[in-house]
Parts: sequence; structure tokens; C-alpha cells
Amino acid sequence: MISAMDVVGQRFEEGKLYVPQMLAAAKTMAAGVEVIKPLLKGDAASAGKMIMGTVSGDLHDIGKNLVIMMIESAGFEVIDLGVDVPVEKFLAAIEENPDVNLVGCSALLTTTLESLKNTVEAINKCANRGSFKIMVGGGPITEEFARKIGADAYTEDAYEAAQAAKEISEER
Repeated sequence: MISAMDVVGQRFEEGKLYVPQMLAAAKTMAAGVEVIKPLLKGDAASAGKMIMGTVSGDLHDIGKNLVIMMIESAGFEVIDLGVDVPVEKFLAAIEENPDVNLVGCSALLTTTLESLKNTVEAINKCANRGSFKIMVGGGPITEEFARKIGADAYTEDAYEAAQAAKEISEER
């Protein structure tokens, strides 16, 4: 399902699919996720807490929601900030949750890479920055870009995100 949505996203960006087809694919994906979600829930003790959101200017949430589902199945509590999240909302959530282990920032559009950069730079200035890691992901993001903007981790898909979250949690 994830691979299929990658194709849908790519075709949408190329102008080969339009909003109605994208919405139909997203609704189908959401229905499929609802079917498999109960099967992925683990009985593990809490592995930590993650704050997750799609950066300002980006309204895409399918990838973010898949990452959340996988991270929750790995035993994390996830605070979902939603989409089009301004920097200030990320900072407020970090301040309100001093026990946070991970902060995840998602971006799908190349036009929101600057927003992702600004968000990560602001989060890096938090007083409690040493107590959590920043993970980024999304279609146009690369490992090199993630390092350049100051993120601690980059993952290519939801499964990798869950694996990275577990590794980061075990390091603590």
C-alpha cells in the first residue's frame, strides 16, 4: 500500500493525476490502514514519547499518519500535531512535554523544504534539546539534506521510522 501511494504521489506531482484521483487513493489507503491498524498494535511497555507533525505550508498527512501508526506499534506514545504546523506549535508541544524522546517533522512538497529547515533550526535552539532527537522524512528529503539542516535522523518510509525510533530509544 505504501509503494502504491508513493506512485500516486509522484504522478500527482508530475500532473498525471488530479486532486479527485489523489483523494480517492488517500481514502482507499485510509480504509486499508484502519483494517490493519489493530493487527499492528503491540503490547510493549511505553518506549517513549514522540511529537509529530507536517511542517507549515504542507497539507499532506498520509505518510505522517503511517509513520505514527508504525511508531505507536513500536510502543511509543505519539502526539500528532497535524498538518500545516507552524514552528511555534512544535516549540509549544516540546515545552509542554518535557519527557519527549523524539520530534518528527514531515514534508512532502519540495516547496516546503525551507519550512522544514526553519522548523528544525528552531527546534535545535530549545533549552532541552539534548533530551530528544529530531527525525525528518518525506518524499523530497534526503539523508544529506537532513544532516545539513541539523536533524538527527532521516528515514525513507514508515517502517524505517519505527526502526529508527526504537534504536534512538535504546540509546537513551
